[in-house]
Amino acid sequence: MFELLTGTGLAASAGLNAYIPLLTVGLLARYTDLIDLPSGWAWLGDGWVLIILAALLSVEVVADKVPMLDHVNDVVQTVVRPTAGGLAFGAGSTAETVTVSDPGSFFGSHEWVPVATGVLIAFGVHLLKSAARPIINATTAGVGAPVASTAEDATSALVSVVAILLPVLVLLFLVGLLAFWFWFRRRRADRRRELEAARAAGFRV
Repeated sequence: MFELLTGTGLAASAGLNAYIPLLTVGLLARYTDLIDLPSGWAWLGDGWVLIILAALLSVEVVADKVPMLDHVNDVVQTVVRPTAGGLAFGAGSTAETVTVSDPGSFFGSHEWVPVATGVLIAFGVHLLKSAARPIINATTAGVGAPVASTAEDATSALVSVVAILLPVLVLLFLVGLLAFWFWFRRRRADRRRELEAARAAGFRV
């Protein structure tokens, strides 16, 4: 149960920032005893992998805070974040392998399920983030982009650590995410009604 919560938290974190959960898992596995990665995921703790993840994270942190560029970044990350979510869920839930030498055996043994689950979780969070950002940019004239991005990065880092140390708290994050989704739907509906009212008023004039 705790492994599933850990995997879920890491995958959701990847939906906000692809590299933070992977880097967190790799650093903790390499330099602490908090994580004992399965053999198929040991590469996450490799020094070169950590350097590459840190470099990619640096690019992501900058790109996501610039209005317009953040939209381009979200388009690119549509593939990257779900992939990172699959890797993060697999590593966090102690799934044993990521290599597929025998596809029949891989799918027959359900080893693909943790990876696919992580992909779906991260993709869902990514879609919510990507849909919310244009509204934030439009309502704040772009000023909200770096604020929102910083909050997302901090949330991703916090959830990654919590998912590993206190996985039960991941449930609170999921409740908060669900509440944000409902708020976002209502806010988008209100904004649509405001735009329609403005157009109607313009036609009357």
